[in-house]
Amino acid sequence: MGDPAASCSIQRTLDLVGDRWTLLILRDLFRGVRRFGQLQEDLGIARNLLADRLTKLVDAEIVEREPYQDRPVRHEYVLTHKGRDLSPSLVALMGWGDRWCSDGEPPTLLVHAECGTPLEQVTRCPTCDDPLSPSDIRSRPGPGRDIPTEGFPQPVEAS
Repeated sequence: MGDPAASCSIQRTLDLVGDRWTLLILRDLFRGVRRFGQLQEDLGIARNLLADRLTKLVDAEIVEREPYQDRPVRHEYVLTHKGRDLSPSLVALMGWGDRWCSDGEPPTLLVHAECGTPLEQVTRCPTCDDPLSPSDIRSRPGPGRDIPTEGFPQPVEAS
């Protein structure tokens, strides 16, 4: 029987980006902070930790190094398409923190660049376009599941 954690996309994601420093590095990259020294200064992170996390992000193809100077050669770190796809996850974490950790005073608002309206993150059904609450969501084995599905937990009905 396979490892249940290996069949969980949340676990696989956490293996790549699931520590505090990595998430904060990603936050800064989304904000446009791209150079090693700027990241280190903004985060207050030790050089060796920053280098380690950036190497892991590059190896996972979430970030790529691009030269911005020839003599000496210096690089900046840029999100790949795979990295940019993490945006909704970071927005969700931020929204949760705004709701539960900011005493009603979020330190930063995310707004639509074109019109300035504060964003809302809503999960919608792609077929009927209905907004979904957690009680409207169920799970089922997917095509990538590598362990037997007998006994797969049934959805818990909201009470």
